[in-house]
Amino acid sequence: MPGYIGSLYTFKTPESPIRKLTYNSIKKEAPEFQYQDILGIKPLDKARQAFAQNTQAFTEQIPYYQIKAGYNLAILILYEIGFSAPMSVLILSIISYFISGLLIFYLLKIIFPGNYFIAVILTIGIILLPPMIYMSRVPTPDMFIFQFLMLFMAALLKNWNKWIIFLILFGITFTRPDYIPFTLSYLSVIGIYTYFKNKKVDVSIIVQGILLLGLYFSIIKYCNYPGWKNIFYDSFIYRRPFISRQSADFSVRQYLEIIFIKIIYFKRVTVISTGLLGLIFYFSKDSWVRICSLFIFANIYIKFLFFPNSAGLRFFFGFIMLLFLMFLYALSKKYNGFKLRKIA
Repeated sequence: MPGYIGSLYTFKTPESPIRKLTYNSIKKEAPEFQYQDILGIKPLDKARQAFAQNTQAFTEQIPYYQIKAGYNLAILILYEIGFSAPMSVLILSIISYFISGLLIFYLLKIIFPGNYFIAVILTIGIILLPPMIYMSRVPTPDMFIFQFLMLFMAALLKNWNKWIIFLILFGITFTRPDYIPFTLSYLSVIGIYTYFKNKKVDVSIIVQGILLLGLYFSIIKYCNYPGWKNIFYDSFIYRRPFISRQSADFSVRQYLEIIFIKIIYFKRVTVISTGLLGLIFYFSKDSWVRICSLFIFANIYIKFLFFPNSAGLRFFFGFIMLLFLMFLYALSKKYNGFKLRKIA
């Protein structure tokens, strides 16, 4: 939370004491035990203590959070409406949770046309899943980006215009630039698929890719983002209190060792995603359904290679849900939407 509130104040009042404003605003609204956790007192966290006590340490962390431009813009809008800074961050996840629920119901209505009972039951079941409840309660962009992923799935199932899909991909990249592998890989998949289908190159897809890359590098430059190497080092090797005082140096061997250790604890995601992919291939012979499923499955592991947080299901839950919806789509197509047939 401090990083996103700090990003808000940096944009609104860049000349003010950002660190003091951030922690004072949190102190006014957070329960004491949560505030102690944020300060790094209980449990003990020296890096968090440095961020709370030292302006330089705190300021150097801000670009890690500023880069999520779309998420920060949504926080700014809520703040301008009249919510406090901490409440703007928290309530955004709650709002996104309810919007996601509506989008899930919409998707299930597409998958099971005319079958409200199945759509309602599955919607309730999905929104009550522990990862969904958890994401709705934490001040992170995971719930916010989830609704964009659901919108993307709707575009796939309804075969929306390619420029509308591009706007969704643009929104995903603007919200979380670290999703650029996902957005670009989709354009690559659709480009290759279209080429083999129509025997010609779709130039608009190349243009869309260039625009997404332009957006990505513009955000990186504007926010002075330290880069993947730094976020990887701070997340999985050592959380530096001061980024400028210690370089993020690690070898390929260290990286591979971390990946190997983390993937051992990644078995829950592996079992679920592999199982869903196998079921999709079993129930559907449609080449486009299979290609889309492989694309989603691959992105789970692309994300893992960049950010191997095997303990954080929320980082991969959006992709897993896309696979699950694709499985339901394949199942529905196989059994005609589970519609009751009239007895002759």
